[in-house]
This record gives sequence, C-alpha cells and structure tokens, in this order.
Amino acid sequence: MKRVRVLVANRPRLMRELVVTTIADQPDIEIVGEVEDGGDLIEVVEQVRPDVLILAMDEPEKRLGQCGFLLGRYPQMRIVALAPEQNRAIFYWAIIDIRTKPMESSEAGILNAVRERPALVGIAQS
Repeated sequence: MKRVRVLVANRPRLMRELVVTTIADQPDIEIVGEVEDGGDLIEVVEQVRPDVLILAMDEPEKRLGQCGFLLGRYPQMRIVALAPEQNRAIFYWAIIDIRTKPMESSEAGILNAVRERPALVGIAQS
C-alpha cells in the first residue's frame, strides 16, 4: 500500500502540532515535513513533493493565493486548508482549473480529505 505523503504548514505552532498528532498514527499516511515559516513553503514543496499539503487560512471565503501557483505547478498535489477560528476547512485540487469543496472541520474530515483521490483529467490514476 502506497502511503499518502503529507506536508504540514500550519501556523501557529499549536495548530501544526495538533494536525501532525491527528494524522501521524495513521498507517497509510506519512508526514514528510513541517513548514513553520510560510516564506519557505514553495521551496519545501519543491523538495519533498507531497501528495497533500495541509495549511492554515485566515479568510475561508477567499482562495489562498498560493493555491493557484502550487496547483498549477503540482497538479497532482491536493491542499487541505484549515481555518480553526471559523471552524472551517476547504479541500483544493486541480483538474483543468482549481476545484474546491467545503469539508468537515474535524479529525475525520481532515483524514478523509488527505485520503481522497479526486480524478485528474488526462492523468491515469493507479
């Protein structure tokens, strides 16, 4: 079984630690890194090439600016964006353009989004 490779880039540190604790014991998920400083995010994504990026968002009504760039460059990657202050979470993925859907803001919601494999147009899924 191929493990899902996850990069966690939440701030503040407590949120990042809670996310890591939530998913670290899952046998099908591997934490491949943590990003403390958002300025390092693109460089770390380039280095570790995660299947899923989990990060914080301040305004759930607006798509994160980094999503367009990252999903354009790495269309196979999925992004889980969490807004704990508003108890919201959004799942981003790219098909031909960037897609989003609301998700449950809970441990189960995060795990389901990390494991989800949306179909990519023109790319065979294994």
